[in-house]
Amino acid sequence: MTTPLLEIEDLYGGVAGKEIIKGFNLTINEGEVHAIMGPNGAGKSTLSNILCGKPEYYVSSGKITFKGKDLLKMSVEERAREGLFLSMQKPVEIPGVSITPFLKHALNSIRTYRGEKEMDTVEFVKLLREEGRKLNLGSDMLKRSINVGFSGGEAKRLETLQMAILRPDLAILDEADSGVDIDAMRIIGEGVNACRTDKTGLLVITHYQRLLNYIVPDYVHVYAGGKIVKTGNKDLAEELERTGYSEFVKEQA
Repeated sequence: MTTPLLEIEDLYGGVAGKEIIKGFNLTINEGEVHAIMGPNGAGKSTLSNILCGKPEYYVSSGKITFKGKDLLKMSVEERAREGLFLSMQKPVEIPGVSITPFLKHALNSIRTYRGEKEMDTVEFVKLLREEGRKLNLGSDMLKRSINVGFSGGEAKRLETLQMAILRPDLAILDEADSGVDIDAMRIIGEGVNACRTDKTGLLVITHYQRLLNYIVPDYVHVYAGGKIVKTGNKDLAEELERTGYSEFVKEQA
């Protein structure tokens, strides 16, 4: 029997003493794309922050395993080295930290953890430029500080570039369509798809169906009241686009 890539069992947790996740269950296998959709304030980003180990978020009970290992016992750095990646809803500016050396260090940290040879500067810059071109991120932009002066679309494309460089086993896309125009969304969708293999899992968190035109999900889950309340295929996303979430919000009130 194949071990699930990610397995969340009866999870409860939240932030600042407020319990937001209440009995959440989800299993993601290799190669699967899962979309979580729900209204504003439902706690979708709380889930992504717990998965990635953001320190102010807590788990009161439940279990999370990643590739058969206890995720909750891992530090943020260990989770990243094991192959967990988060594309942030609101990428932060980091003045003074240049994109190229930052990504080179991140990649080589993962390669060292896996027992692989580090990539030298010439080899890495070639890779970075190749992946950057696919996302319309030119070499001049890659010399800048992380996200400083970037538009919403540029910041989200940089997140996608990080995924392309690091090649995670499981990528969490937290509202990758937030603050981007139609062209940027298409580029991001195509960039994410280009990173995928039959071993890669994707967890796409979004309000809207439009991103799922590019990153087609195997499963769509409606998140309300701190847990998944309905699961379907991509047709469910189209239904939600037409009818909204009011039915599910009322049921959980």
